Amino acid sequence: MQSEILRERFFTAAISGQRNDARQLVCAAIDDQVTPEALLTDLVWPTVQQVQELFRADQLSLLAHNYATRLLRSVADQIQPQLTLSNESSRRTLVISGAEQSEELAAQIVADLLEARGLEVFYAGGGISNDEIVNQIGEMKISVLVVFGAVASTVPQTRLLIDRLHDIGVCPDLQIVVGGGVFNRADGLAEEIGSDVWANDPAQIVEAICQQPAQRMSPSQRTVGRRRRGGKNAA
Repeated sequence: MQSEILRERFFTAAISGQRNDARQLVCAAIDDQVTPEALLTDLVWPTVQQVQELFRADQLSLLAHNYATRLLRSVADQIQPQLTLSNESSRRTLVISGAEQSEELAAQIVADLLEARGLEVFYAGGGISNDEIVNQIGEMKISVLVVFGAVASTVPQTRLLIDRLHDIGVCPDLQIVVGGGVFNRADGLAEEIGSDVWANDPAQIVEAICQQPAQRMSPSQRTVGRRRRGGKNAA
């Protein structure tokens, strides 16, 4: 099955709440040798984006939006056990997000893909207070914190969280990774709030974490309002 045809049929099933149709499309794609990883990054995630864009533009009803977001999470849960697992890593990763359903689903995809790559992953989603997050990072000796934020309302809380982590020095070698729509739309925002690594979507976030384990921003680069020269993730 061609990818565009699959995406169109899957999107139609998602917004109309056709749960069985969506699951059958996923099963058929796996039978056609589409990998579970590709289904998450090239089918589920683009559908999440399309649903959110249409809904924010008032081109999709609340009913269709809710059908789709809930169905997409169900499908992601269906795919996750079929991911190919790599050897375990020593890096403990905490994945959180903004409170919107799309942000939580994107963060879940990140968590699933990172776990498949061998990291020890704790997925908390959205709505968690900064105090709880900071305490958890310290207690669990977290190596990587991932924040997925698709909407602007996620930014102030994330900024406060990063500032606090830097101020009190919990897990000094902690790598802070952010991604999502709001960081894509606002050039320089990710580095401005003090993240070490940033990327556009779940697949890129996973690759950045796996390929740049030593990437950290220096204290001078973390200054709010300053922008580094040399582009993203420059050393």
